[in-house]
Parts: sequence; structure tokens; C-alpha cells
Amino acid sequence: MKTILTSLLVIFLSAAPTKTVYDFTVKDIDGKDVSLAQYKGKVLLFVNVASMCGNTPQYKDIQNLYEKYSSKGLVVLGFPANNFMGQEPGSDKEIKQFCTKEYAVTFPMFSKISVKGKDIAPLYSYLTQKSENGVIDAKVGWNFQKFLVGKKGTVISALAPGTSVNDEAFMKAIEKALAE
Repeated sequence: MKTILTSLLVIFLSAAPTKTVYDFTVKDIDGKDVSLAQYKGKVLLFVNVASMCGNTPQYKDIQNLYEKYSSKGLVVLGFPANNFMGQEPGSDKEIKQFCTKEYAVTFPMFSKISVKGKDIAPLYSYLTQKSENGVIDAKVGWNFQKFLVGKKGTVISALAPGTSVNDEAFMKAIEKALAE
């Protein structure tokens, strides 16, 4: 009997749902709460962005990627962060104006957060720590680091800040995730 109960407990614990990005609620760039559960079934690309960074021109390629794949189920989620040399000093309103005016950004943008350190946002703690996401350790090294999340809400991979979303291997990962 003890063996059966132990076996059932092991089966139950292994079948227990793991944490996903759908467990988080964040504020959008206008200050409204957004449950990431609204993106269930979509492939998500999380990007920590900044307006005054050498990587800022990546907004153009990221917006183009969003336009190309949004109808196929890709959603880009932009998270402004001021963690690196003060390269995102503006308010949410200023950031929104900049993104709209300079890069015609139409993908969802969120309120400025911290993506590293003692005040790291819970979402980014999840994205960056294998102990939370079960897949990878990928501390954010700079602005425009990307995290690819599959349709089930779990992390697939991370892309270095300086690497373009047009990188061939990354594009294959997106297309594979969209096909699953």
C-alpha cells in the first residue's frame, strides 16, 4: 500500500502545473493592469528596451518582426528598463511618445520596470532564472535582451542584447514555436 501511495504522489507531483508567464500581471505603458494570461496560445517575445542605447535602433527590426508574424500568433512585449547607465530615464508617457514618434511601435509596451538586481520585477526573475522557469539561466546583460516564450507560456530561449531578431537561428526558433 505504501508503494502505491508513493507512486501516486510521484505521478501527482510530476503532473502538477509549473509556473508560466501566464501567472503574472503587469502594468501597461498607460498604467493599466494586464494579465499575461490574455496571451495564452501565442508565442511571446519579451524585450527589455531603452530609448538612449546603442541598441535602440533595434526597435525598427522588432517592429518589423511583429508586423510580419503577429497574424501568425507572435506578440512582442516591450518592457522599458533603466538598469543600464540610465539609458531609459523617461516617464512611461515620454517613452510611449518616443516609441510612437521615432519607431512607429505598435506592439504592446509596458510600464518601466527593473530587469536585474535587488528590485528585479517578478516577471523578469522568472524569465532569467532556471530555478523559476525550469529551462535557462539568462541574466539580462544589457538593453534589448530577448526572451522567446512558447504557446504554453514557458521559456524557450534567450537572445543576447546585441543580436538582431533577424538572426537566422532565432528566426527558425520563432517559426518552430509558431508551428507547434
